[in-house]
Amino acid sequence: MGAFTRSLPRAVLHRMLKVGLTGSIAVGKSFVLDLLAALGCRVLDADAIAREVVAPETPGLKAVVSAFGSEILKPDGTLDRTKLGAIVFADATNRLRLNSILHPFIIARQDGRLRECEQQDPHGIAVVDAALMIESGGYRRFDKLIVVYCRPQVQLERLMTRDRLSREEAEKRIAAQLSQEEKKRHADFLIDTSEGFESARKQTETVFRELRVLAGTKNGAQDSE
Repeated sequence: MGAFTRSLPRAVLHRMLKVGLTGSIAVGKSFVLDLLAALGCRVLDADAIAREVVAPETPGLKAVVSAFGSEILKPDGTLDRTKLGAIVFADATNRLRLNSILHPFIIARQDGRLRECEQQDPHGIAVVDAALMIESGGYRRFDKLIVVYCRPQVQLERLMTRDRLSREEAEKRIAAQLSQEEKKRHADFLIDTSEGFESARKQTETVFRELRVLAGTKNGAQDSE
């Protein structure tokens, strides 16, 4: 935690620091994102953006319907996420197909939001949260990457409790994602939530302080050099 694995160009000190946040299912990523927001980061939730790009009448929803059929729509024309989820979780090819359709829409929307944030706060820190950031290669768009993780048994128990899944169902969902160990290899910062919220809070606050230094906002010290 807190160790830099990539050097940051000095030019970054004169624009918003863009940080990716990722982690596997049920590892506590949302807690870390909420805490970073409370600490002063501008946060973008990729899940929320993913919902926006498949709202009724959007090009994103039309593209998904074209690929998977109108049976994935509810009677009111909105996306039936349960039906679509059943299709893509059961077949890796369909999952990749859906991701290839939606990622361009999601990235375009993210970039627009990031430009807005940078105009409002050019020396601030923007954090984008996305579960598939490493799998899609999207993490390369960011200056730094935070990976949230926990021990596998803790992850399994959390997922079973949170989503009311059997052990077999939870294991299948975990296995459908890139392993935690692989994700950790891409990280600039690691936050381990295995020991609960208080430990994760302290780690997140430490990471935030280091991000402030990188963004050149800590008491203006970086800007005066």
